[in-house]
This record gives sequence, C-alpha cells and structure tokens, in this order.
Amino acid sequence: MTVHLEVSEGVGVVRLDRPPMNALDVATQDRIKELAEEITRREDVRAVVIHGGEKVFAAGADIKEMQGMDHAAMVVRSRALQESFTAVARIPKPVVAGVTGYALGGGCELALCADFRIAADNAKLGQPEILLGLIPGAGGTQRLARLIGPSRAKDLIFTGRMVKADEALTLGLVDRVVPAAEVFTEAYAWAARLAQGPAVALRAAKEAVDTGLETDIETGLAVERTWFAGLFATEDRERGMRSFVEEGPGKAKFL
Repeated sequence: MTVHLEVSEGVGVVRLDRPPMNALDVATQDRIKELAEEITRREDVRAVVIHGGEKVFAAGADIKEMQGMDHAAMVVRSRALQESFTAVARIPKPVVAGVTGYALGGGCELALCADFRIAADNAKLGQPEILLGLIPGAGGTQRLARLIGPSRAKDLIFTGRMVKADEALTLGLVDRVVPAAEVFTEAYAWAARLAQGPAVALRAAKEAVDTGLETDIETGLAVERTWFAGLFATEDRERGMRSFVEEGPGKAKFL
C-alpha cells in the first residue's frame, strides 16, 4: 500500500508512503479516496492528520504514468482524480496537513483539501502544471482561488512557480510554519486537541463554513441556522452548557 491509516486516541494519521517523492499515481489516488471514505464512516476517528513523512509531502502526480495516457483515457481518469481529493475535502471532521519538503501539483492540491496546513520552514509549494502544458486537475484552480484569492492563485497557476514557506504563510496558503522536525508533532497536537471536542458541533461548523464558501450568503445562513438549532438536540450541547453554568467557560469534557 502506498498510503496507510493509523488511528490512536481519536486521531487518524494518513501517511503517504511512496518513496522517494510520494508521487501520486493512480493506485495512490484510489487509496486516498478509499481511506477518506473509511475515515468518514469510522466513529473512532474524530480528527485527521495527513502527512508525507519527514522529507517530502508529495511532489505531484506520477508524470511517467500520465505521459502514457491519451485524451480518451484522461477524460475518464480526471473525474476519478477529482473524486479522490474531494473525498478528503468532504471528510466531516477536522483535517490538518503536515507539509514537509515539496508539496507540488497534486501534492499541493491534496494539502488544499485540509482545513488547516502546518508547513516546515523548508517547505516549497506550488502548482507547476502549466510548465507541462497543463492546468491543475485535482481541484487546484478552484480550491486555491477560494483560499488565497483569484489574483494570487492565478500568479501561481500561470507561472508554475514554487513558493517557500514564508511566502506561503504570507499568501495564506499555509497557516503555520515550524521547524521541519516539529511538523508532525504540531499537526498531531492540533488534531488531538480537536479530537477531544464536540464531534457533531465540529462537523456542523465545517459544513456551514464550506457550504457558505460554495454558495450565496442566504443559503449559507440557512445551513448555519439549521445546524445551530439542531445542535440543541445533542448531548454535547447539554454537557457544554451545564459545564459553563456550573464550572465556568472552557472546562467542558465531551468524551
């Protein structure tokens, strides 16, 4: 297997494991989808870390494999490629990407599917597909523009240039930069903290934000309103409010 899932204390760690550069070939793409769907179903996974290892997150698609595909083959494969990454983006639980080394092309697009990105100080990110006479095909033209704005996204997509961690932080492409040796520890700590939180409320918050970004504000507000009222039927809401009244803010335990 080129991608592995390990679960401990409510945190599911998805590890890319296709040395030397974690190139995202068809088998890896399909495995990513399989694991994303498994994580979505599993109640024992409450938050997720996506990590490529100490040296590289993912350097992009397997170009040698792609070179052998013609137009007819890619018409079929491009949908499966997008569906693999969309399965990650739709995991209804907090997801953090721990980015070390290169996150290029499909690797960058995979990181974009996370809710939060922690990058190593030596990380390099980008969408270099234009240098192959292509455009991003795993959601990059859509998720990158939504994350950092259309002008900044077009700069990266049109030029194919890589950005170092400090510029990625300035652009909003990553959310935190730490020394390379601390990336996984920081990503795991972020996920572990949220794994202790109210699972249904976290799911509601993620769906409300993501839906609002994809539609008009009135629809987004309707989703928010529905979830907000619905959470009053959960045990976590009862526990949280009771703890606030009896013990003060921030002391509720949801497990």
